[in-house]
Amino acid sequence: MTQPATASHQIRVALVDDQQLVRAGFSMVISSQPDMAVVAEAGDGAQALRLLPGFDVDVVLMDVRMPGLDGIEATRRLLAAPRPPGRPVPRIIILTTFDLDEYVFAAIRAGASGFLLKDAQPEEMLAAIRTVHAGDAVIAPSSTRRLIEHVATRMPLENRTPPDALADLTEREREVLELIARGRTNTEIASDLFVAEATVKTHVGRVLAKLGARDRVQLVVLAYETGLVSPGT
Repeated sequence: MTQPATASHQIRVALVDDQQLVRAGFSMVISSQPDMAVVAEAGDGAQALRLLPGFDVDVVLMDVRMPGLDGIEATRRLLAAPRPPGRPVPRIIILTTFDLDEYVFAAIRAGASGFLLKDAQPEEMLAAIRTVHAGDAVIAPSSTRRLIEHVATRMPLENRTPPDALADLTEREREVLELIARGRTNTEIASDLFVAEATVKTHVGRVLAKLGARDRVQLVVLAYETGLVSPGT
């Protein structure tokens, strides 16, 4: 099912889930918001890859476990797919029924911007969509950190990113990255470092650019993988 966005300022959302009732419930909540519109739906990863490149989509809610092509591979392929000039690269929120789901971590490494529990309150889902669309914060920092810590303790050393991946960062940029990994917001980082919030935003932008990261969730992953931040600290 598809429906066009009715206003250019609306956040255009796509739903990818093999359960029609789940999609219907999400669609009802999202469509009730004046700043959002559901522009496309798909019943599995393969259908999403066929359908979504033809739409201008800002945010995708992607189920992690689906028959056939799962949410991890669908995320990886969707973000790597060529798109016409001017068409946005969608930000992907992974949907899961488990708070600590290693599949979700794999999906984040594949390029997803965060995750959301399927039983989250409607307000949480709407806030997550707006947060990801803004691109300036991690969804549920405490949950994201718990997830990454859970997997980081089990990650084979050979799969970790070498610390020299951070070599281009200045000392202040490393401080900012460490605070991001601890789930701090820009406002909190500004307070911690006694600088203006605008300065923090500049540092965050430089860190993202130097590390080639899509967003702050990717930065959290890198901070743990390189050993800049250790689980439990």
